[in-house]
Amino acid sequence: MSPRRNRPRGGESPATAPFAERQRYGGGGATESWRGEEWSVRPVSGASAAGKRYRCPGCDQEIPSGLPHLVTWPEFGGIEDRRHWHKACWNARDRRTTRVQRSRNAPRY
Repeated sequence: MSPRRNRPRGGESPATAPFAERQRYGGGGATESWRGEEWSVRPVSGASAAGKRYRCPGCDQEIPSGLPHLVTWPEFGGIEDRRHWHKACWNARDRRTTRVQRSRNAPRY
């Protein structure tokens, strides 16, 4: 028995792959509307962020180094307006409260 093939036979090129497929691996990006403002949303694979720490504004938890996540910024914002979100937190941003409660032993930085 021969080993299973992991690559599709002759399929589509990466340039013609669907947006969701390109987004999975950190390419592409999109524009979404939130709170009456347009936001640029770009997936990050996490590999380029080795050794860096980010705090998700949605859950106020740290995003571990190397974990895939999203980077968002207002369409007309600068570099200082970029925020790193967990993908699930970004998708649930409208269902979250405005004040996130921390646990007693959560870091305050």
